[in-house]
Amino acid sequence: MKCIGILTGGGDVPGLNPCVKAVVVRAVDAGYEVLGIRRGWGGLVHYNPDNPEESGELILPLTKANTRTIDRSGGTFLHTSRTNPARVKNKDMPAFLTRQGQRPSTGGRTDVTPHVLRVLGHLGIDALITIGGDDTMFSASRVGAEAKGQIKVAHVPKTIDNDL
Repeated sequence: MKCIGILTGGGDVPGLNPCVKAVVVRAVDAGYEVLGIRRGWGGLVHYNPDNPEESGELILPLTKANTRTIDRSGGTFLHTSRTNPARVKNKDMPAFLTRQGQRPSTGGRTDVTPHVLRVLGHLGIDALITIGGDDTMFSASRVGAEAKGQIKVAHVPKTIDNDL
């Protein structure tokens, strides 16, 4: 079965839950499995594919049943973050990445995009839908480019800044 991942990034605004629900309903009707990625890009950065049990709360299988009423609440039940995988603050980098040989950058921020791609592969995600502003869109574009067609990426714009 094909698998779609969905995440929300940036500021928390009304309309995110209805968007997530619409994706889930349409995807499930088309025969896809849907995985919600909690805490936006941060959920993928902090997911340890070598020890998935310690990262269990970061990935949530989404169904029509568990998303049936989410559109009645503002914001995003998946939670969000302002994490950018290309510029993770060294102090926010998961310890397991350092143990696996990821060296923090001397500039104060580290690019962990290769780790995010590894996590998406581990989860079996064929397509990723991101919902967010310009920073989330930049990250989605970068992940899509580096996936080289292995993972399809689509972005749903969400901004009050008119900067997309």
